[in-house]
Amino acid sequence: MYPGSHVATDKFDDEDYPAYTMGRAAEMLGASPGFLRSLDEVKFLSPQRSPGGHRRYSRYQLRLAARVRELADHGTALDAACRIVVLEDQLEEAQRLNAETHQQPVSRRRRSARNGPPDRGNGD
Repeated sequence: MYPGSHVATDKFDDEDYPAYTMGRAAEMLGASPGFLRSLDEVKFLSPQRSPGGHRRYSRYQLRLAARVRELADHGTALDAACRIVVLEDQLEEAQRLNAETHQQPVSRRRRSARNGPPDRGNGD
């Protein structure tokens, strides 16, 4: 392995890495670039920008956009589809955290409950 090559391979596994151009992302979704721009305009997706100012999308963003597209294709208004997807994503995250909590040893959960929530380092 070449020095520093692990950094490049880490990006392949990072679902938040902005690897896809707008054209490629639209092609993958079977949508137009205008659809992706509309998601940016309504603040549903905030793609990163390349040094040249071009939008770059992550796999995670494309999964969300695909779900919005699916709902919109079935007649759901764009703003409603975006809200539904946000709520679905929040529910999935809450369920994941709940499952992780239930997988912790009982003694650790009791200790965590006594000490309160962990400090997230945000100064609050």
